[in-house]
Amino acid sequence: MTAQTTQTGIPGYVAGTWDIDQLHSEVGFSVRHMMVSKVRGRFTTFSGQLVTGENPLDSSVTAEIDLASINTGSEQRDGHIRSADFFEVETYPTMTYRSTGVRQDGGDYVLDGELTLKGVTKSVPLTLELNGFGPDPFGGTRAGFTATGEINRRDFGVNFNSPMENGGVVVADKIGLYLEIEAVLAAS
Repeated sequence: MTAQTTQTGIPGYVAGTWDIDQLHSEVGFSVRHMMVSKVRGRFTTFSGQLVTGENPLDSSVTAEIDLASINTGSEQRDGHIRSADFFEVETYPTMTYRSTGVRQDGGDYVLDGELTLKGVTKSVPLTLELNGFGPDPFGGTRAGFTATGEINRRDFGVNFNSPMENGGVVVADKIGLYLEIEAVLAAS
């Protein structure tokens, strides 16, 4: 696909095919823990491709995340999350996301898509922020995006929990998602 600058009202917008730069991107989450704080984590191995259309609403995204690459800052906790109690990575090694459309919601963009985790596919919209497009010092072109969303882990069969004496639970059901994506325009 040939890269083209288009008239979209988005400064520097470039239509084309982009590969996610894993070194300069982050795929993370947060979840309430013990009813009093949030644990944050991220996945260190992932890949994906974005296609920005002539019309931004015709764009698409595909991504794959290696669930074994989870990092919450605690190897013991990460091992437990990889187990059958949570991700069951030996059976379900990856999580995938495939967009189904882009739409405007007021001044925001929303990326509609399907998230597949543990063999379960659910619709998961992500609020999308276009951070910019521009040249890099290596002769290429880069684009930056921020996306946020939320899932209920039980919708994907991630049901483990341990009750607390005060009636609460150790891990909340709602998981906040955040992605900081830098992508490199593929050579035409």
